[in-house]
Amino acid sequence: MKEFLRSTNTIESESDEIIALASSLAMRGDSVGTAKSCFEWVRDNISHSFDANAEKVTCSATAVLRERTGICYAKTHLLAALLRANAIPAGFGYQRLALDENATQFCLHGFNYVYLETFGWYAVDPRGNRDQIVTVFDPPKVSLAFAATLPGEKTYDEIFPDPLPAVIERLTMNSSVAKLREALPDWDE
Repeated sequence: MKEFLRSTNTIESESDEIIALASSLAMRGDSVGTAKSCFEWVRDNISHSFDANAEKVTCSATAVLRERTGICYAKTHLLAALLRANAIPAGFGYQRLALDENATQFCLHGFNYVYLETFGWYAVDPRGNRDQIVTVFDPPKVSLAFAATLPGEKTYDEIFPDPLPAVIERLTMNSSVAKLREALPDWDE
């Protein structure tokens, strides 16, 4: 479980600004309440870059916090950092989703897993609510932003302790959200 609690260059759970926010969201003695508080804060206070027409690409937890924007992957990095700063194990999950209704092109969508003593690993999606997308924290009911229903789409079962290398690569090599939108990672394992 240690790997789901560690701080990294992307999941900067030992950063002063992450620790300060995580502490303000903590509900002492209530890990489920703390996890919900962290989830709702990221979902509601960090805008999804596509929804906000943002131009700056963020990747690390502190960059997402400072810029107050990020695409799904970046938002999961911040949520994992806040959870880990509160000593709550957090990991990463992914869905492979079609970019068109004919399922000819695909990309990954990122969400988090949080370990809750009462429920075990629980999937949460801090993508951000908008028309026809609403995610909530209501264990054990899972509420992801998207359903994998078209041919070729799927929700991966693996819980990763770190973001996929392809995700980090795409977030760091694209200088604008417009360029990133054209180069979203896909993974078909």
